[in-house]
Amino acid sequence: MRQSLKALLTLRNWILDGTLSAGERLWEPTLATRLAVSRTPLREALVRLEHEGLVEAAERGGYAVRGFSPDYLKQTIEIRGTLEGLAARQAAEARHPASRLEPLHRLVEHIDTIVSRAQLDEEALNRYVTLNGAFHQHLLALAESMALSEALERIGNLPFASPNAFVMSYAHSASAHRILFIANDQHRCLVDALAAGEGARAEQIAREHARIAQRNLDSALAHPAGLNAVSGGALIRQP
Repeated sequence: MRQSLKALLTLRNWILDGTLSAGERLWEPTLATRLAVSRTPLREALVRLEHEGLVEAAERGGYAVRGFSPDYLKQTIEIRGTLEGLAARQAAEARHPASRLEPLHRLVEHIDTIVSRAQLDEEALNRYVTLNGAFHQHLLALAESMALSEALERIGNLPFASPNAFVMSYAHSASAHRILFIANDQHRCLVDALAAGEGARAEQIAREHARIAQRNLDSALAHPAGLNAVSGGALIRQP
């Protein structure tokens, strides 16, 4: 693995799991030693993390881990919903042949087998994350827009903004089945809208789908003790 990629992946994980705290100054000599990489690939990784929005320029040079207000995160979720709605509209209006939509149908069916289980353990949720991510990626591919892909990739790197942001927090939640069942039913309705070429309906469903993350963020903020169990939760700065 290239040193810059190693540094990028490790630092991103450290930021999202709270190993590096919001506001913490990132000292290059210390990090280079800790990561066992040279300074040049480390700087490349930090530049990429700044582009992703996870670090920011610090006073007197260098970088610091970025913190996020609840309002900022709510706005990023709303933006993701808007962008995914646009992607869904474009995909529907493209009127792709049924063969292009078949992978989405299969993903919905596979997710159904997961959410119908009596027990949603960590293995099941990990499988859901994989399939859910694949669904959203395939939907985006059907929009055939590089600009949308780049914008959604950047938004998705921020805490709580990605389609899978809260899934693993459901491991011991009594509402897990209901939430994931509703989410996959929205997937199914979205695929139906794509097949019918109904752009406005597809956009509306995709935007409503993103609101699940909004409600989940509100729930997490109401129970701050559990925030650190969610990827990126430690970066939230409560008022």
